[in-house]
Amino acid sequence: MDVSHILDPLNDAQREAVSAQDQNLLIIAGAGSGKTRVLTHRIAWMVQVEGTSPYGILAVTFTNKAAAEMRGRIEHLMGAPAGGMWVGTFHGIAHRLLRAHWQEANLPKTFQILDSDDQYRVIKRILKSLDLDESQYAPREAQWFINAKKDEGLRADKLHDNGDHHLHELIRIYKIYEEQCQRGGMVDFAELLLRTHELLNNVPSVLEQYRRRFSKILVDEFQDTNTIQYSLLKLLAGNESSMFAVGDDDQSIYGWRGAKIENIHQYNRDFANVRTVRLEQNYRSTKTILGASNALISNNSDRLGKELWTDGSEGDLITVYTAFNERDEANFVIQQITKWMDEGNPRNESAILYRSNAQSRVFEEALIRQRIPYRVYGGLRFFERMEIKDALAYMRLIANRDDDASFERVVNTPTRGIGQRTLEILRATANENKKSLWQAAVIIMENKLLPARAATALHAFLVLINDMSKGSDNLPLHELAEQTIESSGLKEHFKKEKGEKGSARIENLDELITAARSFIQSEEEADLDPLSAFLSHASLEAGEQQGSEWEDCVQLMTLHSAKGLEFDTVFLCGVEEGLFPHQRSVDEPGRLEEERRLCYVGMTRAKKHLFISHAEMRRLHGSDNYCTPSRFISEIPKEYVNEVRPMTSMTPSYNHKTKAKPSSAIKIEVEITDGLKLGQRVTHAKFGEGVIVNYEGHGSHARVQVNFNHAGSKWLVAAYANLATV
Repeated sequence: MDVSHILDPLNDAQREAVSAQDQNLLIIAGAGSGKTRVLTHRIAWMVQVEGTSPYGILAVTFTNKAAAEMRGRIEHLMGAPAGGMWVGTFHGIAHRLLRAHWQEANLPKTFQILDSDDQYRVIKRILKSLDLDESQYAPREAQWFINAKKDEGLRADKLHDNGDHHLHELIRIYKIYEEQCQRGGMVDFAELLLRTHELLNNVPSVLEQYRRRFSKILVDEFQDTNTIQYSLLKLLAGNESSMFAVGDDDQSIYGWRGAKIENIHQYNRDFANVRTVRLEQNYRSTKTILGASNALISNNSDRLGKELWTDGSEGDLITVYTAFNERDEANFVIQQITKWMDEGNPRNESAILYRSNAQSRVFEEALIRQRIPYRVYGGLRFFERMEIKDALAYMRLIANRDDDASFERVVNTPTRGIGQRTLEILRATANENKKSLWQAAVIIMENKLLPARAATALHAFLVLINDMSKGSDNLPLHELAEQTIESSGLKEHFKKEKGEKGSARIENLDELITAARSFIQSEEEADLDPLSAFLSHASLEAGEQQGSEWEDCVQLMTLHSAKGLEFDTVFLCGVEEGLFPHQRSVDEPGRLEEERRLCYVGMTRAKKHLFISHAEMRRLHGSDNYCTPSRFISEIPKEYVNEVRPMTSMTPSYNHKTKAKPSSAIKIEVEITDGLKLGQRVTHAKFGEGVIVNYEGHGSHARVQVNFNHAGSKWLVAAYANLATV
């Protein structure tokens, strides 16, 4: 039989994986090594060469997009519909099984799936019915707890509180939630997997039916499986089916959401006669980028091991830029993107990657100033994020009590016992008296129109806003922002949202303080007080629309969002100790290794050009912090690096080992205007001596930021400041 269409497009290692004899296989597929191609060609091989029925194939991945792409490739390769085979996500496959066996799974035939928001609302109602204070038992915390336990395969009746009262209440919430879902015929996403696992475990006839059917099981992104997913695979495979697991332990970066890197290490012990094939030829990046990435990841100890290589070019050296601060870092990145665009390259082939969601703000502002379209991939722009809008709503109420939209947004955020009935009375009173909601609240309190408990809660809110407002006129803007975030209870509220999402919300709130400290009023806002000017700025920034998916936009994203993507030019920003690796991970070897894998993932997104930047000083939590370069930078051998600073460029000489050359795109424009340069010492008639640490614009419109020895940091218009060089 002619198998050229299956094997000819493959390299030797890919052919070995695709045509291997029927047995359990572990395919260690490095970044950019063609793992999806291997999966689809393996399926075509099994059907067209080995004679496997499509009916006997189960292929599982993690996203609907990946499943659709896999199915499309299979059909194109085989020249026929992939009828009979199951290709889908873990949740999609589980849903299909439960629909087919709803009775055995103890579900109604018409069971409904709860999405994350629906689940949140159910839990919120349970907390209210139990009369639990949401400041102590946040709905998001309870939701995270329930889903995490389900991912571990644990029901409420299997959990023990060990005398911990808080844990006791969470278990009680979980139990009532289970009862309500069962009574209402509702299934959440985590329940899909857990219920399917219980179905297969508890009903031997169903398990046997699918073990007989699925003689071939293929799994993509195997390193991202959690406890229940791995257990499901083991159940379905049994001792007869053959497993084809494709993954890369060096790209396991989702431990914070339950993924177990141990699964890929455990595979050889749990499955018989496992053959391992390594896909190490990379079709994405240059030799320089791969050499640096291999060197970095080799510092992790618990690896299955591989060495990426390519037949491609050496490429440019990796540019490591040392910025004065985060604004200088953003200016540098935008300069390089502008040069990239000027050379006729598409914007969407450049990506700015960062560890923390909060880092996007400075880049967003710089891109907006330069009128460069951009898109925040897989997330919201900074001023559109829920926690930022909450904090700004409090600040707007401080500035204007009659702002009804802000009043409604935060009157019960965090929860303070002001329910829908109270809000209905507020709205009705406001309409009748043609007053704002705030004024209506005052009328209600004066006329005692609410029951005692509701009145106490509403009165506490009014007092809170008034107390937050006292003395605010005399506070610097960043101190007002910090006081608002703390006094409102938002920070404590979001701390209860466990996991990476809750931490990101806290970091965003801290970044809002930094934004307030860095804010400079424009001439058009000169007549406004600083708070009103800042709030107007935030509204305008939020009003700037993101580029559409089809537009040619610069891509901004977290490193976690970047997995699976690739770009010609990548900027890996904020690579500093405490930021990346994140401070939470520094003291835990396992988490530190995951941070290093995350850096490896970021580096291997770059096809041609890779820029890594760090700042000597960064504003965090509203104050200036001196930073040290990340250990990850020092783990990249010097022969792969071109170090650049604002004042000097230290370019290694031509290196015979890498044959890579410094990027021709790097030309640092150090002169701002009239001989003034970044890092230069200057004197001012009023403020004395200082150092230029930042700038905006060029020529007669340039403004410079000078850190004066005694007067502190000042922004000055260069043309009128009469700065003299020292």
